[in-house]
Amino acid sequence: MAILRPFPALCPPARSASLVAAVPHDTVDADEARTLAEGNPLSLLHVTRPEIDLPPSIDARSDAVLAQGLESFERLVREAPLTLTDGDRLFVYSLRRGDHTQTGVAGCLAVAECSSGVVRPHERAPRSREDDRTRHLVTLRAQTEPVLACYRDSEEIDRLVERSTHRDPLFDFTASDGVAHTVWAVDQPADLVEAFARVPRLYLADGHATAAAACRASIELAGIAGRAGDPERGTVLAVAFPASQLESLPCHRLVKDLGGLTRDHFLAAVREVFHARETASPSAPRKGLGRMYFGGRWYGLDLASKLAGTMVIASREEPHNPILAVDLPVGGTISGLDVYRLQERLLRPFLGIVDPRTDRRIESLSGARDDRELVRRVDAGLAVCAFSLSSISVQDLMKVADEGDALPPGSTWFEPKLRSGLFIHQTES
Repeated sequence: MAILRPFPALCPPARSASLVAAVPHDTVDADEARTLAEGNPLSLLHVTRPEIDLPPSIDARSDAVLAQGLESFERLVREAPLTLTDGDRLFVYSLRRGDHTQTGVAGCLAVAECSSGVVRPHERAPRSREDDRTRHLVTLRAQTEPVLACYRDSEEIDRLVERSTHRDPLFDFTASDGVAHTVWAVDQPADLVEAFARVPRLYLADGHATAAAACRASIELAGIAGRAGDPERGTVLAVAFPASQLESLPCHRLVKDLGGLTRDHFLAAVREVFHARETASPSAPRKGLGRMYFGGRWYGLDLASKLAGTMVIASREEPHNPILAVDLPVGGTISGLDVYRLQERLLRPFLGIVDPRTDRRIESLSGARDDRELVRRVDAGLAVCAFSLSSISVQDLMKVADEGDALPPGSTWFEPKLRSGLFIHQTES
C-alpha cells in the first residue's frame, strides 16, 4: 500500500507565491535560469540553481555553489517570508493549461516504500545529477522541489480531492508560461491518507534524480545526526496525480561524438539498422517512426524495423572489421519502445554508449523543444546528431515499472511542469 504522509510545510504568503514559485531546476540551463530569475530576488531558482548568482566561470558542482544555495535559501525564508503551516498538511495542487487540467495531492512518500517497490521508477537518473542533488539536499536540510508521481485512477481519491477544492485556495496564480497553478491546504488529511493506503502502487513519472537524491540524503543526514530510522529524514516530497490526467511529450537525444566511427560509417549503420531515408520535411515522430538530424539533413527512421543476418558495418573499436548485429529479443514492454530500440540497436553497439546514465556523450532534451533547437545545437557543433522520438504513454511507463525494467535517463517528459517552492519540506530543523 502507498503511504502519502502529511508534513509541516514551509510556505510563502499568497502575495509572494508567484514570485517564489519556479520551474524545476533541471528543465533550464544556467543562462535560462539566470534570465528567469533576473530582477526577482524571491525566485526559488536562486536556491535550486545558485550558480546564477556567481561568476559564469564557476563550477556548478563546487562547494562555493552549495554555500551560495544555502545562503539564498536562508534569505528566502526571511524575505518572502516562508513560514511553517500550523500542523501537518497535505495539499491539493491543480495545474491548468488551455483545455488541460490535472489535479494531484502533495505530501511525503516514505523512502522505505521507494526501496521496497511500492513506489516504482521507470528509469534511472544520470549519476552525476543524482550526486549533485544529494549534496544540495544535505546542505539545505530541505526538499524544495517535489517529484511527480502517478497512480492508477481511483474514484475514492477523486471525490476527496474534489471536496478539498470547495474552499478558498492558498495560492492561485498564472505563471509566465500561461499555466495556472492553484493550491489548497487539506486541514484534515486522514481520509486522503486512508484512501492512498488502498492504492497498491505509485509510479515516479518525473524527478527520478531528485527522488534518488532524497533517499540518499536521508541516510547521510541520519548518519550526521548519529541516529538512524528517523521518519522525518526518510521521505520524498511528491505530488501524485491520477495516471489518466498526465500528458507525455516526445523526447529527444543529442549525441556529442561518434565514438571513433567516421561519419560515413555511422550513417551507413543508421541506414542499415533503421532503414534511414533522407527527407526534406520530416513528419512528427510517432511510435515506431523517429527522426534524425545529421550533417545538415533530416532522416526518417523506421525504429520498428526487424534486423536480419550479418550487418557489414565497421565496429567502433575496429573500424576495418565488420560486426554482427542481432535483433532485440522479443519480450517485455520495454523492447517495443523506441527509446530502448535506439539505445540497444545503435547507440550501444556502434557508438559504445553502454550506460547513458554515466556517459557524457549523450544528452536528453525536452520534447517541448522544437526542431529549431535540435538543428541549432547540431549546426553549432554542440552535438554531432540529434534524434527525435515519439512519446511514451503513461500506461507503457507503468508497465515498464511493473516489469522491473528501466529506460535510459530522460526517456519521458511531462507537461505542464510543477512549480517548486509552494510547499517545502524541512528534513532537519
